[in-house]
Amino acid sequence: MSLVLDTAPVPPADRAEYWHEAVSHTFIPLDVRLVESRPAVGTITSHRLGALQVSLVQAGPQRVVRTAGLIARGGEDHLTLALQHRGTARLEQDGHRVLLRSGTFAISDAGQPFAKELPEPFAFTAFHWPRSAVGVSDEDLRVLTATAFDANAGGGTAALVATYLERLARSAGSLDPGAAGRLATTALDLLAVLAHERGGRPVPDAPEAVGATLARVKDHILRHLGDPDLSPERIAVAHHVSVRYLHKIFQFEGTTVARWIQQQRLALCRRDLARPSGALTVASVAARWGFVSASHFSRAFRSAYGVSPREWRAGAVTGLAADPVRLRPSGGTSGQAAASAAYGMAV
Repeated sequence: MSLVLDTAPVPPADRAEYWHEAVSHTFIPLDVRLVESRPAVGTITSHRLGALQVSLVQAGPQRVVRTAGLIARGGEDHLTLALQHRGTARLEQDGHRVLLRSGTFAISDAGQPFAKELPEPFAFTAFHWPRSAVGVSDEDLRVLTATAFDANAGGGTAALVATYLERLARSAGSLDPGAAGRLATTALDLLAVLAHERGGRPVPDAPEAVGATLARVKDHILRHLGDPDLSPERIAVAHHVSVRYLHKIFQFEGTTVARWIQQQRLALCRRDLARPSGALTVASVAARWGFVSASHFSRAFRSAYGVSPREWRAGAVTGLAADPVRLRPSGGTSGQAAASAAYGMAV
């Protein structure tokens, strides 16, 4: 089953607004602005393959921006790989600027502001997935963000990833759910290999049993983030494992239990601080998600995102954070929410 969006039946005067809403609902909240006097027809054809959403996007020139305010509305735990087929795209995120041409791909992180310029009619396939579906650390993922990979530059892992994803996209509409899920898992495993390779780290060997335990532990942590007494010892007891084993399974992702907990807490604090109501103080937001020291929270927030909590809130409220160059977080985070929808359906 495929989910199809097509603006051809929409009057040209209404296409810009319709396309903006359609793109935001299909992927994540985005500010989409068409840059042509008479908007061209745009189409999105999407397939769900396990944890992976595969969407062929075709449209006319436009500018796409992800701001701190839009991050607060959801989707911050997702990443998107765009494999360019036609036209060019300029992506800016986290201090990186890359130009994408046919046969190249780049990954954008929905948890950080970014801007993307598509100055001519284009076509690309977007592979959209939750951060937690790829077993690598945020540090390793950061080496992939806003980096251009050339599928045509001989062999190597990047070429293998691009070839596999392209063939997977072509077959997406004809796969049964079981096969689709397994093939999507393989795609995400290839991305993990690429991340480890680019980060100069050996690819860890994580058996399925370890992955299942890690998933249960992460779910437990996410449900108890507001508890300031959450600790490796209490987590280990809740899952009937030793503290040593608990630390071991987090090593498969190149992180530690404490670091992963702090990343999740910071992500939720950042989301709440960017909400327009601003009813809670910075200290209240920190306490809500398990930080017992306001000063420690401020230091950790600045270290992760490059700005203080108050600066982040001010940027989200005033709209300053709409410009990724002027207010740019420096680290990634993760969560569990998913964001996707459809505007039309065809079998």
